[in-house]
Amino acid sequence: MQIAIVLFDRFTALDAVGPYEMLSGVPGAETFFVAERTGAVRNDRGSLRLVAERSLGEVPAPDVVIVPGGPGQSARMEDGALLDWLRAADATSTWTASVCTGSLLLAAAGLLTGRRATSHWLALGTLERYGAEPTGERVVFDGKYVTAAGVSAGIDMGLTLLGRIAGDDRARTVQLLTEYDPRPPYDAGSPEKAPAALVEECRARSRFILT
Repeated sequence: MQIAIVLFDRFTALDAVGPYEMLSGVPGAETFFVAERTGAVRNDRGSLRLVAERSLGEVPAPDVVIVPGGPGQSARMEDGALLDWLRAADATSTWTASVCTGSLLLAAAGLLTGRRATSHWLALGTLERYGAEPTGERVVFDGKYVTAAGVSAGIDMGLTLLGRIAGDDRARTVQLLTEYDPRPPYDAGSPEKAPAALVEECRARSRFILT
């Protein structure tokens, strides 16, 4: 089994690394990063780089495709090479997944039309404009399509998908070994819970979501 996590310039690191950590525990699977070209790809802060071991052209038919989000996603919404690769890979994939605004790339490729999906809360309106049916859920399954909400939700998505692929016991083992038992110090992890003034400030400051 091949699990390909797509990288592009200015991706959000946790969007890619969270699922990688969860799904690298799939028995007998290769979990790796792919990009237009092999080599280092910088994250949205420019301070971290992940290495794409293979180019998109070298991985035509992965079993699992995962697309992260990040500010760089906006520049890829009309990237014909990437969108064509997503369509081709999706034609034979067992699972096609995204984290955060990565779902906008799946939608731009026409893969989420009429499907329930999620994204970062600031991007749900854009997701709808691309033909998907947005929800505020943290992880959404619609057939073989799996979308996660913003950034940290990629860990939940990866762990849930691991359970579907390798069974609940394997997923529980990975959860235990990674000690994934979140107890955040603040209850402000969604626009419904955060102070209204903070939500509006984030809306006003956001430049990485298509509008």
